[in-house]
Amino acid sequence: MDSVQPGLRLDRYYVESVIAEGGMATIFRGWDPHSERTVALKVPRIEAESDVVFYERFRREEQIGQTLEHPGIVKVFPGKERSRLYMVMEWVEGESLRVLLSRQPKLPPDRAVRITLQICDALEYLHSHGVIHRDLKPENIIVDSGDCIKLIDFGIAGSAGARRLTFGKFSRLMGTPDYISPEQVQGKRGDARSDLFALGVMLYEMLAGQAPFRGPNPLAIMNDRLQNTPVPPCAIDPAISSQLQAVVLRALERDPQRRYATARNFAHALEHPEEVDAGQPAELYERIHPHLSQLRDAMFFAPLALIPAVLFTLLIYASRP
Repeated sequence: MDSVQPGLRLDRYYVESVIAEGGMATIFRGWDPHSERTVALKVPRIEAESDVVFYERFRREEQIGQTLEHPGIVKVFPGKERSRLYMVMEWVEGESLRVLLSRQPKLPPDRAVRITLQICDALEYLHSHGVIHRDLKPENIIVDSGDCIKLIDFGIAGSAGARRLTFGKFSRLMGTPDYISPEQVQGKRGDARSDLFALGVMLYEMLAGQAPFRGPNPLAIMNDRLQNTPVPPCAIDPAISSQLQAVVLRALERDPQRRYATARNFAHALEHPEEVDAGQPAELYERIHPHLSQLRDAMFFAPLALIPAVLFTLLIYASRP
């Protein structure tokens, strides 16, 4: 059993309650009597502390968090003398976007856009400081009662010049299968446009009530985004404007060169729909021009069909003792 429990102290902090439990760490609500404020304490499980890769990942998350100052990004507080490895973060009232979507799978377009614009603002700040999140998903977005957001969990984030870490498990290597970009599936580190792809997936999900890429397992989900075009949001909900649909589909382009180059560009398109060329829905384009679509996919994406098999082989190899 871990030595950190509600009702006990962790150095100067009073541990009040468990907020979330993961496979490698537990988050507690705590109280800091020195600053007289509620804090969140992220404490690795004892067995995880001996994992060198996890240790480096945890320390990187702490270091990145301490350098960032933005209202849309959770703040990590510095600390020197600690009896064990843990992280002290600002306390954020609210719930994850995942919990919100579990209650209300489809959000009104104006609310979905409002939340997305705030995430764009946080990402623009993040990317301008040389940091790529790499694991954007509804679980890592906290939404308060006024729909203000906070980005959390920079465990696999990358900063400029940082040494690349290699993880034995898929989810630690690339992020969550539903939200990772095609280039990350190919084993590339990804850049700011990879975060924008993940944001496009979340916007699609908020609007349509379902993820754009689906499958019975992670490999099938990855393969779906490499080979198929998502159903246009308007086909699921006609109330979604063609301009908003065009913004979503551009964010979900398989080729990163065809996505928005920056979070600011993404936000500008959402704020100025009158400037967006709605064009033809992807489904209609595929039906009218099937030969062009097939030729394009054959030339550009055929090599990607082997990726799931390669990943499966690598995962088996990495899991060996």
